[in-house]
Amino acid sequence: MPAGIDWTPVDTALDLLRTKLSPVVGTEELAVSQALGRVLAQDTVARRSNPPAANSAVDGYGFAHAATGEGPQMLPLLEGRAAAGVPFAGRVPEGMAIRILTGAILPEGVDTVVLEEDTTSDGRRVAFHGPIKARSNTRKAGEDVTAGDVGLPAGHRLRPPDLALLSAVGVARVMVFRPLRVGVLSTGDEIVPEVDEAVLEAGRIYDANRPMLLAMARCWNHVPVDLGHVGDDRAALAARLDGGVAEADVIFTSGGASAGDEDHVSALLREAGTMHSWRIAVKPGRPLALGLWRGVPVFGLPGNPVAAFVCTLIFGRPALSMLGGSGWEEPAGYLVPAAFRKNKLPGRREYLRARLTPEGHAETFRSEGSGRISGLSWATGLVELADGAREVVPGDPVRFLPYGSFGL
Repeated sequence: MPAGIDWTPVDTALDLLRTKLSPVVGTEELAVSQALGRVLAQDTVARRSNPPAANSAVDGYGFAHAATGEGPQMLPLLEGRAAAGVPFAGRVPEGMAIRILTGAILPEGVDTVVLEEDTTSDGRRVAFHGPIKARSNTRKAGEDVTAGDVGLPAGHRLRPPDLALLSAVGVARVMVFRPLRVGVLSTGDEIVPEVDEAVLEAGRIYDANRPMLLAMARCWNHVPVDLGHVGDDRAALAARLDGGVAEADVIFTSGGASAGDEDHVSALLREAGTMHSWRIAVKPGRPLALGLWRGVPVFGLPGNPVAAFVCTLIFGRPALSMLGGSGWEEPAGYLVPAAFRKNKLPGRREYLRARLTPEGHAETFRSEGSGRISGLSWATGLVELADGAREVVPGDPVRFLPYGSFGL
């Protein structure tokens, strides 16, 4: 690592975010059917048990277990049946059985059900081979969720199965956080904001970061706010940030986060006295400005698309989760054999663009250059190499973080 610079370790930066950030969005009440992707602002309490009553898990015949034993069994059938939504109103005498269908409430006197395929019946009697285990093929009332229990906790982001659970326990409306508005602003005189038919002169590039970052915000169920592009003009940048705080709850900028003459993002945050941390010991992505502008969090990302992507995954995603009310989110990683060689130097945590081979080994992109955007598309995740020195040879275990673990 270059001497004379106060490098911030990755874990230190993450701890800073975890301890300093809290939800910045308000709440609203929504119907469960309209709440997909939203974050619960308070615990949801089950209004009824699931299942609400003891019932049959199969089609078959119900009876009192005490009336059966080992070997061949034959029970007379009671007239009638129990079906889902049409319960049997009477009591089943001990020593008799009743036809029962899946989901039907167990009639009084029934505690066990024998599977239909394991029986024979002539319509008046049912025969099967014992012993049948007590309470076989039945579900207890509330064995899934009991009325009054917390169905889902505050901070949980609602997925399709969560809507099923809430509906099953009688929850019709939920209190959720409003969506986090994520502003995205690109900086730099070299950037051309939109792709068009014109041929660019040497030294200028199309804006790759803004569409990428807006899409990432959308993938994470936030509201993307396009703040456009501003050149290397400090006054113009300050004005654009002033406008952005009225539209967004958090702002991501790309470019201008280092310490050069034209690195205006970090300079403005430093002048405002809100710079928390920069020069993160991470590769790719060393310059990362973290601060506040008019009370709104600002993340000054590197200008290189690969570095901007990696820093957004590692630092931006958990920070947005905290700001949006869903708490701290860490990606699930998996140890897999390496299919590459690398002599890693000490000092920085490194993230390599990688994907799994058909054999389940992690292979890495042919280049580690931060400008190689094609490597992001080629990869299906990242290999994380810890801060210390390490020599990796094929077959060594390495930690693979799939894009899916980051919600992409």
